[in-house]
Amino acid sequence: MSEKAYVIGIDFGTDSVRAVVVDTKNGRELSDSVFYYPRWAKGLYCSAAENRFRQHPLDHIESMEKAVAGALKKAPKGSAKYVKGISVDTTGSTPAAVDRTGTPLALKPEFKNDPDAMFILWKDHTAVKEALEINKKAKSRGGIDFTKYSGGIYSSEWFWSKILHTIRKNPKVYRAAYSWVEHCDWVPALLTGTNDVSLIKRSRCAAGHKAMWNESWGGLPSEEFLVKLDPKLAGLRKRLYENTYTCDMKAGNLSAFWAKKLGLSTDVIVGTGSFDAHIGAVGSCITPYSLVRIMGTSTCDILTAPKSDVKGRVIKGICGQVDGSVDPGLIGMEAGQSAFGDIYAWFRDLLAGPLEGFLETNSSKDSKRKEFVEAYKKSIIPYLSKEAAKIPPSKSAVLALDWMNGRRTPDANQLLKGAVTGITLGSSAPGIFRALVEATAFGSRKIVERFKSEGVKVNSIIGIGGVAKKSPFVMQVLSDVLQMPIKAASSEQCCALGAAMCAAVVSGIYKDLNEAKKKMGSGFDVTYKPNRKNALVYDKLYKEYCKLGEFVEKNTKQ
Repeated sequence: MSEKAYVIGIDFGTDSVRAVVVDTKNGRELSDSVFYYPRWAKGLYCSAAENRFRQHPLDHIESMEKAVAGALKKAPKGSAKYVKGISVDTTGSTPAAVDRTGTPLALKPEFKNDPDAMFILWKDHTAVKEALEINKKAKSRGGIDFTKYSGGIYSSEWFWSKILHTIRKNPKVYRAAYSWVEHCDWVPALLTGTNDVSLIKRSRCAAGHKAMWNESWGGLPSEEFLVKLDPKLAGLRKRLYENTYTCDMKAGNLSAFWAKKLGLSTDVIVGTGSFDAHIGAVGSCITPYSLVRIMGTSTCDILTAPKSDVKGRVIKGICGQVDGSVDPGLIGMEAGQSAFGDIYAWFRDLLAGPLEGFLETNSSKDSKRKEFVEAYKKSIIPYLSKEAAKIPPSKSAVLALDWMNGRRTPDANQLLKGAVTGITLGSSAPGIFRALVEATAFGSRKIVERFKSEGVKVNSIIGIGGVAKKSPFVMQVLSDVLQMPIKAASSEQCCALGAAMCAAVVSGIYKDLNEAKKKMGSGFDVTYKPNRKNALVYDKLYKEYCKLGEFVEKNTKQ
C-alpha cells in the first residue's frame, strides 16, 4: 500500500458518540473525538422510574457531526483527503418510527417532543408485557417458533416488543409511522442521503439478533404471526425489509450534503451499520471460541463458531445465533447482562445523594460547589475498589444479585429485580461494593456455563470497554470467578476501531475482515490471571448466588 489510506470509525454509545481516524496500514489511531448527547445528558424524554429511555435523533446528528469534525481537526493536517471509508456501529436494539423517506418522526415538528417518536434505547424496558405476549404466541401449537434462534426467549429490549408497545400506546405515532428503522441502519442511510425507506440497507446483525429474521423461514416473522400478535401490525412486514447485509458490505457513497459538512469527498464509501458489541468484537480481533466481553454500563458477550460446528444446534437462553452477525461466514452468538457498570454507578449515586442534597440546601450559590460534588463522585468508585480489594472473599460476606435492570441472559426476564443479603450493622460500603462486583462476576459465570452446557466451547476471554480498561479490581474478581485468564484489549476505542476495520474492507483496502484484523489490530495491554485460592472460595459463593437467584425468580410475579 503506497498511498496513504485512512478510514473513520464512528461508535454511537449510550451516552456519547466517538469517532476515530485510523491509518489502514497499521491500525494506528491518528486521532479521536468524543461528544456527549446534550439532550440525553439532561435526562430529557426519559423516566428511570418507568424504565423509559429515549434519545432524540438530533442528539445523534449533532453529536456525530461534532465528533467527526473534532477527530479530523486533531488528525495530521490534510488527513481528510486520504479518508476512503466510514463505518458505524450503534447500540441496539434501538429502533425508531419513520416515514416513507426513512426520517424519524421526532424530526417532524408535530412529534419533536414526543418520546414515542424518538429512538427507543436498548435499555428501555417499557415493553415487558409485549415481550411476554410474543413468547406465548411464538410457542403456541402448530406454528413456527420465531424465537428459536433468539435463544428461545424474546426480550422487551428488542425490536418487535418496542414496536408493539408503541403502536398500542400512541395512536398518533401508529398512524404516522410508515415503517421502523434500527439506529444502526438509519445512520448509514443518513450519511448516504438515502431518502426512501425501502432502499435502506438493513443490518444482518440487527435483524437476526433482535427482529427474529432468519433465512430458514424466509426472513422476518410471517404476516400471519404478526397479525395474531396485534391486527395493528398488518402490512408492516412488507414495509420493512427482506434482505439483510453484513458489516463488510457497502451502504453507498457519502452524500454531497454530508461530504461538505464533514470536509470529506463524495468518493468516501459508507459501510452497512451494525451493533456496537459485535463490531467491538471485530475490533478486538475475535477468533472462533473466544468470548469477547464488552463491559460498560451493561455487558454484551460475543462468541463466534464455524457453521460446521454449530450445524443444526440451537443454543437456548442467549440473545441469538446469526450467520454473519460478527464475521461473515461464521455463526455469531450474543449474550450479556442488562446491568454491569450501571450497578456500580447506582451504588455511587446512592452514596453521593445525601451529600448533594445537603450542599444544595445549605450551601450558598458557590460556583465551586458543583465542581466539588463532581470531584467527590468521581472519587467514590476508585476509593471503594481500593478498599474492597483489601477484603478477602468469604463465605460469610454480603451476597448480591445483579438483576437491578432485569436479566438479559441466560434466559431473558426483565421483570426480575436485584437483591442484597447478609447485611449486618458491621457491613461497610466497600464490603457491599465488593458484593456487587462479585454479583456481576457471578452473572458472567452463568453465561459462560450456559454456553458450555449447550455444547459451545469457550477457549479464551477478551475484555474490552470502559470497565476492562479502568478497573483492575473488577477484572481480577471476574478472572477469579470465571477461573480463566482475561486479556484486556489495548485500544480504548475497540468498537470504533472495529468500525474502522469494516470501513477498510468496504472501501476495498482489504479483501475481508480477517485481513483487516491482521493489519489493524491493536493487541492486548494486560492479562488477568485467576487467584486459585480466591477461585475456590468463589466456587462456594457462586452456589449461594444461584440459590438466591432461584428464590428471587420463584417469587417474582410474571
